[in-house]
Amino acid sequence: MNISTMTRGSLACIALAAAAAFGGCGTPATEEPRATGTSGRPATEGSSDTLVAEGQQIFRFETFGDEQVWTDALRLHEVVQNSVDPVTALKVGLKVDADVLPAGILEKVDLTSPATTVALLKMNAVVGIQATVDSDNHITQLGVTCALCHSTVDNSVMPGIGRRMDGWPNRDLNVGAIMALSPALPADKKAVYASWGPGKYDPRYNQDGKSTPLVLPPAYGLARVTNETYTAEGPISYWNAYVAVTQMGGQGNFSDPRLGIHVSHSPDMVTHRLPALRAYQHSLPSPPPPAGSVDAPVAARGRVLFDRTCASCHVGGSGTDNNNGKLHTPAETGMDGAYAARTANKAYRTTPLRALWQHPPYFHDGSAATLPDVVAHYNRARTLGLTADQQRDLVEYLKSL
Repeated sequence: MNISTMTRGSLACIALAAAAAFGGCGTPATEEPRATGTSGRPATEGSSDTLVAEGQQIFRFETFGDEQVWTDALRLHEVVQNSVDPVTALKVGLKVDADVLPAGILEKVDLTSPATTVALLKMNAVVGIQATVDSDNHITQLGVTCALCHSTVDNSVMPGIGRRMDGWPNRDLNVGAIMALSPALPADKKAVYASWGPGKYDPRYNQDGKSTPLVLPPAYGLARVTNETYTAEGPISYWNAYVAVTQMGGQGNFSDPRLGIHVSHSPDMVTHRLPALRAYQHSLPSPPPPAGSVDAPVAARGRVLFDRTCASCHVGGSGTDNNNGKLHTPAETGMDGAYAARTANKAYRTTPLRALWQHPPYFHDGSAATLPDVVAHYNRARTLGLTADQQRDLVEYLKSL
């Protein structure tokens, strides 16, 4: 794949599956071919502490050599150095890791100066961005990591600045606005990127030129999930390889004949890192709901309703029938089929439900703003016949997951 192709859409890391998608029975998934870069270890197999620690470093700091896109092709290092002050960076959803900041530094620096952004990059404080800064404080190389889209911070210092929370989707991140800053992109491409809005990204735009952006999903709670993508193309290392190579611009190998994609680099800087990356992602638990945020008796009533109306697809209380090979046509669940039509399987998997309180909006396209909207949608689409009180009970149960 040449550089001009890569620049048509090269962000998003590990667009795994999330949101709420529960409904009736589905159609069997076709057997999927293994793509180069996938790894076959079962999701339930344990991982050593050493492998998990290595994966954390990869997740947070590894660019896979994608500087060739972000620096050489898109020239975003020039934009950041000259035009992006910390206030602007926070407005587009970038996060700052407070644990690496010297005590009291934020009171001493000019947050409206791009030079402060360069200083933050030099101390490796901007989550998901790696930069090389020379002795004259010029950015010579800039790349992105998985954490850009799939980590946030706890805002313990101020909004956008705090301790890292890996696996939490950065729904403040305006990927399109960041891409549109590139001086190397034509106006029509910038217009597409600008249309996505915060918390969304299209991981196939640079493959087919179409735009149906997805909400950035969480990367936690995946240890017992067979396929992590909205449309179940493959397991977690499949998607990690796809995104690292075809979206981030990493120097690695990825091949999927179903999609007509074959990318090869030498040396391959991606494939050997996939097992550790997967081990770390599988180690990330779903965050529990905040204390006191769920009415337990109401949620108990909602669970009875869930077991009756939703559990045939959300197997095991909050899982997915895709672990048993099922997929769903868009018509089955009332979903917009535009994104599915662009994928290998042309259908959606049932999304495992985890920490739903934490990551609105819901569905692959963010079309449900709240959990009540999710329940109302399926009450209509699946003709569940739930009363208003029953829908409220079901919502309370979903908040508990």
